[in-house]
Amino acid sequence: MATADSWASSEAVRHNMQANRSRDTGPEMAVRHLLFAHGLRYRVAYRPLPENRRMTVDIAFPGARVAVLIDGCFWHGCPDHYRLPRAHTEYWETKIAGNIARDQRTNQALEDSGWAVLRFWTHEQPDAIAVQVETEVRQSQRYLQSGQKGNISRNTNTCSKMSENRSMLETWELDPRDSRPI
Repeated sequence: MATADSWASSEAVRHNMQANRSRDTGPEMAVRHLLFAHGLRYRVAYRPLPENRRMTVDIAFPGARVAVLIDGCFWHGCPDHYRLPRAHTEYWETKIAGNIARDQRTNQALEDSGWAVLRFWTHEQPDAIAVQVETEVRQSQRYLQSGQKGNISRNTNTCSKMSENRSMLETWELDPRDSRPI
């Protein structure tokens, strides 16, 4: 059984949470497969800023300076699906708020360094994500090939939805058989 000061309400909960992958998740793999099939080549778990070795992006296109992050609904506070756990609510409120703040700092640091940041939720359709990523990468490649100086003007609406819409009060129910929204 978990200790009284643990974030986990039980040993089983601790085991399940620790088993969550930080890379090569199902949604990430589906998007990568589609991007590869469309002829795009990328880096996985890439560190785009040498001065910040702790920051990694899920899928990176260093030549085009496009960073793709696919965020899990629980860990990143999805406004549509995040549900605050009943046990240790104070811990989880602080933890998820910290994750959201770190995501915003990451976006800002990347944008300040000339990267386009595309952030998606794991519940979004992989084919829709792949289309948006491919559009951004191809646009960036055309810009870079044109030989113009300066940063490309980028539309980062995908990223701004995160900071505008994240609310930790939204709830959803899961089908216990497959962990998809009911």
